[in-house]
Amino acid sequence: MASDRAKHLKRLRRLHRSARGWTVRAGLLTGATAVLVPYSGLGLPDAFWAAAAGGSIAMTVWRWLDYRAFRALPVPPEPDPALAGAMARDKLVGLVQRLPAGRTAVAEFDRQRESFKLRGLTVAEPWRRLDRAAAMLSGLIGRLGPVAEAAVLDAAVAERQLRDLAQRCASVERAMRIGPAGDNLRPAHRALAEQLEQGVAAYEQFVTAAAGCVAEDTTAVGNLTDATAFLRGVAEGLADLRTPQPTPRPQTA
Repeated sequence: MASDRAKHLKRLRRLHRSARGWTVRAGLLTGATAVLVPYSGLGLPDAFWAAAAGGSIAMTVWRWLDYRAFRALPVPPEPDPALAGAMARDKLVGLVQRLPAGRTAVAEFDRQRESFKLRGLTVAEPWRRLDRAAAMLSGLIGRLGPVAEAAVLDAAVAERQLRDLAQRCASVERAMRIGPAGDNLRPAHRALAEQLEQGVAAYEQFVTAAAGCVAEDTTAVGNLTDATAFLRGVAEGLADLRTPQPTPRPQTA
């Protein structure tokens, strides 16, 4: 996608070319009229020549006025390279997603990129397990039927919250590496890692129960209900964790 600066300069060049083109046409028609009218006298064809010359002169004046007025406008600044790169990436992603299986390829690329960012951190393994379970659930959704639709929605909410929790845990772990001051973050990191492990285990339990339903296991329906309730509880716990608690007001004597 072209930037505002590129569009501005492109239009300025187009107006300049148009003004120069009409200047050439006006010169040719005016010169032809100046030669032909005295040569053969004023007739009907010469009237057309004169009208064309006058019209081309008027168009030339208007084009030059438009060009000068537009040139007086401020030129938009250069776009931010980061913003330009993001716009180019979005355009490329949009083109790829229109292709067959393009959306799946883009999603897989995004997952691989996020996994690469977490390489070397303790959240890398839970993230990989979550990716694997999410991919398995994606293949089961079309076979679960409408009965499990609400459960699948709960699983989607839980997955988003678990990924957000993993990113927060990774940020804390990176901050722990800045020096001795990062040791103060170890309790918070330990608590986040434990919550992430519990959540991923609940998500895996849900996917296992969903696979049992697809296999038409009579006991799997109850297992799926229990797993959904447990996963919903984990998701609600994560949501409560993100909600800031009100600070109690000190009591005055």
